[in-house]
Amino acid sequence: MTLKTFDDMKTMNSFNFAGKKAIVRVDFNVPLNSSFEITDDTRIRAAIPTIKKILSDGGSVILMSHLGRPKEGPEHKFSLKHLVSDLSAKLGTPVKFAPDCIGEEAKQAAAALKPGEVLLLENLRFYKNETKGDPEFAKKLADMAEVYVNDAFGTAHRAHASTTIIADYFPENKLFGYIMENEVTSIDKVMKEPGKPFTAILGGAKVSTKITIIENLLNKVDNLIIGGGMTYTFIKAKGGKIGNSLVEEELLDMAKKVTEKAQELGVNLILPVDGVNADKFDNEANTNTSPIDAVPDGWMGLDIGPKTIEKFSEVIENSATLLWNGPMGVFEMSNFQAGTAEIAKAIAKATSKGAFSLVGGGDSVAAINQFGLADQVTYVSTGGGALLEYIEGQVLPGIKAIRGY
Repeated sequence: MTLKTFDDMKTMNSFNFAGKKAIVRVDFNVPLNSSFEITDDTRIRAAIPTIKKILSDGGSVILMSHLGRPKEGPEHKFSLKHLVSDLSAKLGTPVKFAPDCIGEEAKQAAAALKPGEVLLLENLRFYKNETKGDPEFAKKLADMAEVYVNDAFGTAHRAHASTTIIADYFPENKLFGYIMENEVTSIDKVMKEPGKPFTAILGGAKVSTKITIIENLLNKVDNLIIGGGMTYTFIKAKGGKIGNSLVEEELLDMAKKVTEKAQELGVNLILPVDGVNADKFDNEANTNTSPIDAVPDGWMGLDIGPKTIEKFSEVIENSATLLWNGPMGVFEMSNFQAGTAEIAKAIAKATSKGAFSLVGGGDSVAAINQFGLADQVTYVSTGGGALLEYIEGQVLPGIKAIRGY
């Protein structure tokens, strides 16, 4: 039987952690500067409600995470001990630290935990057993606790020991933390039960990274808006002139097929009508605006133009469900960010009128934060690769391990 909601599952709000030790997989893979100070604490802040719920119930918490990509065993720069003081301050309680994630010292520290106490284990990826999904390694982690909570959506697409395999040792007591719960609920709402019209806005540089997503979305959306560098592969496939704009020659046939498929399914495939061009890839480049299929020779398209902004915004503002993945231009350069900024505003406006909006993927999240609109959309996903694979229709191991599909 396919579950559509969390009603039949244990959830953070329905579970009582009193007197129990919970081992929680968090995503504390945060950026550190050369002094090992956290430069973006978004992921840590996101995990605080899950940790506090366990503590307020009278449970104790064992936190496990990875940080960076250590190659051969322990490396000082990838140690989670750098996060202890920040985490202690955010939780309002001293966080204990185990200098290993398994072994006698970690085991004893976990066994000594009292209700209301928090223990942070050392970086899981100091052991290759973690990424290999080693059951013995997972069991050593599992033996420290009575409940398993997965709150690391960003790693849900990996069948690692701490994100997937460990769940096997908690047949009755395994659940999603608040981040995972919110992510899965929000993406399911968009992909399985969208209000109509449903509009997906896809941007970014390359069609090649979005083919499976496009194919899966064509069966679900009413409108598919294409922007960013990937535009020009579609425009060239239609016989347009694109100058020096980015193009994936090997995907021209694929772009034609997508266009035909959209027509066949009655999906409104919406491409830009004009673009802002530059004579080089530089913020200080000379610019002009042209029809999207008439880019002058020697020029490259780096943003959508004013007529396109108007066209896209109208479709967005009349939608009931919105999914945005990928910028409309090179928004990192101030002279080519207008398209992305205006689309973000249109999504915020539609949301204020009652639309359900989900923003995901590194660049889209960076853009929505940069323009100060994150709190004006329904949900901003924390998972890059995990979100994209879920939208593609893949079953994510970290989700399946908890809910069975």
